[in-house]
Amino acid sequence: MRTKHTFRLPPVLALKLADYASRKGVPQALIVETALASFLSPDSSERLEGALGRRLDRLVRQVERLERNVVISNEALALFVRFWLTATPPLPDAAQAAAQAKGRERYEGYVAALGRRLAKGRTLASELSHDLASADEATEEESHRS
Repeated sequence: MRTKHTFRLPPVLALKLADYASRKGVPQALIVETALASFLSPDSSERLEGALGRRLDRLVRQVERLERNVVISNEALALFVRFWLTATPPLPDAAQAAAQAKGRERYEGYVAALGRRLAKGRTLASELSHDLASADEATEEESHRS
């Protein structure tokens, strides 16, 4: 046995209810009944808290991955700069113009290669993860043989 209730909704909310019901192909009364049951349920706040907790956990993991990738990028850049500065001898003044022209040409090639690499979805972080996983597997195989 059901009890009949009559209530008024703001026009905007009534339109939203009607639109949602027509898209889902269910009666408006069923939507209102389900929404009220959920709202009045004693565990609704626990479910909401659980859902928010899961979303926050997912966001934390994403931020941790971003932080890890930034650390890898910074270390890779710092290592390259240190290597380049220690391995590259200074050029005489007469060779500066030719070196700058060659540098521009190499930079254009670098930017083109970077664009191709990014278009393929390849990243240093994913390569490092793959390389480290391969190295770990090789180390495990060697320890099992010993």
